[in-house]
Amino acid sequence: MIYVETGSTDVFFNFALEYYFTAVKELSEPVFLFWRTTPTLMVGKYQNTLEEIHQEYAQQKGIEIVRRMSGGGTIYTDLGGWQFTFIQYHDDGQIHFQKFIEPVVQALRSLGVPASFNGRNDLVIEGRKFSGNAQYKLAGHTVHHGSTLFDTDIDEMVKSTQVDPYKISSKSIKSVRDRVTNIKDHLKTPMDPLAFKKLMISSILGEPAKSYELTAEDRRAIEAIAEEHFRPWAVRFGQNPKCTLSTTGRFPGGKITFSLNVKQGIIEEAQIHGDFFATEEAAHLGALLRGCKLERQDLTQRLLASGMDDCIYGIRVQDMVDTILSPK
Repeated sequence: MIYVETGSTDVFFNFALEYYFTAVKELSEPVFLFWRTTPTLMVGKYQNTLEEIHQEYAQQKGIEIVRRMSGGGTIYTDLGGWQFTFIQYHDDGQIHFQKFIEPVVQALRSLGVPASFNGRNDLVIEGRKFSGNAQYKLAGHTVHHGSTLFDTDIDEMVKSTQVDPYKISSKSIKSVRDRVTNIKDHLKTPMDPLAFKKLMISSILGEPAKSYELTAEDRRAIEAIAEEHFRPWAVRFGQNPKCTLSTTGRFPGGKITFSLNVKQGIIEEAQIHGDFFATEEAAHLGALLRGCKLERQDLTQRLLASGMDDCIYGIRVQDMVDTILSPK
């Protein structure tokens, strides 16, 4: 792999850099990034922003709000945490986590941290989460990125996010504080965030690591992508749905919510959000539902004919139809 130093704590720039080395400039080998941001709320691609965050609090505190290109849930990050990104050129169109997560787990174990994978998309230490992971497909390639809580301000995390009550009750926990932890609290040898970054990169890539240095031309192109795809208000908030019917289903692959405007039994507008993971085809799901009758046969035929049965990890067409027709 080739390591690219972003040289930035601007979340919009860093997500644009992922996009750039995936869809614009392909390097000779897979790419690895290890980066951090100023306080930021990262909302999943399919989520309703205003349902996931305390917007007023975030604005008062100067916390950035960004919409990722990947699915999954909202996460809080700051300069006490790190993000990692793997860009794999070419892929089989499926969602895979294990092969990208394993190098991170092994790197942490080499530092004496008893990290493990929970089987869906989280990394945990003794049952407490310290990392969330997500993937997306772009230009035929795979981008896998994840967060790591190293010395993150947990109080700010709690105050700036809204937790789905189902997630609390279903896991028998009292609060976010009970289910998350910082890596620094489990290190045998104390270290600061920069020392941790250096050791993680060295462990994952080996020594000496191959690297690529951004040129001025690269940076201009990345900034342009940030302005188009990540900074605009319409991207971060404009995708939130106006709806007369909201239905939610929870499955092994995650939560999915359909927000629908229905007139005379016909779906006029549909938006989908949740903390699920999906292929690029899922972006067309809302459009496919428009004009569809709000009844099982029409919904099932439309979605199956369009290949939606395999587009969302752990959620099949039958699950989607059941959710749409069974408001919760």
